Amino acid sequence: MKTRWGWCIAVTAGLVMAGTIATPPAALRAQEKAAKHLDIPTVAARPEDVASPDALVKADLASISGDVGVPRQWGRDLSLYDEHAYFVSAEKDPKTGKIVLEKATPREYAERNDAGLVSTGFMEHEIAHKTYRFGNVATVVSSYETHVGKTGSVARGVNIYQTYFDGKRWWILSIVWDSERPDNPIPADLLQKS
Repeated sequence: MKTRWGWCIAVTAGLVMAGTIATPPAALRAQEKAAKHLDIPTVAARPEDVASPDALVKADLASISGDVGVPRQWGRDLSLYDEHAYFVSAEKDPKTGKIVLEKATPREYAERNDAGLVSTGFMEHEIAHKTYRFGNVATVVSSYETHVGKTGSVARGVNIYQTYFDGKRWWILSIVWDSERPDNPIPADLLQKS
């Protein structure tokens, strides 16, 4: 079962996120090699996107979401990340029960997933979040729901953003996520907007 990461695996992301398609690791590696270079413009971060940890999350979700055929805002999205940022998907393989870790940089994620996101109309929005800040560092625990326009499928999970403030703006250092499953429900406090 895949969520955000599933786009490097299958164009029919709704089936992947719904758990009806499971892709073996060998197929993942083959598709990773097939990822095409994506020409992503370098753009300055929008001040409103980097004003707070919560603003980073809002901008990230807006950048990767869109209707079928709508280009994603990869330049905007990459402007949110530290140059050493990374993603980790820590999900359970529905067939084996083993934890499968998938890792990528933001650019690798964009290159692997752009075609699938655009062709299926992938949309991700936040359900609720909790922000834990100490000085210039913050963790945002954000529950999400995805919708795939082409298939009508829906999936949910939790993203955990690690962010920091450099004195001028906020940056995303990492995002780690897992999908909701019967044995891994979203906690009640992440289902209600606070």
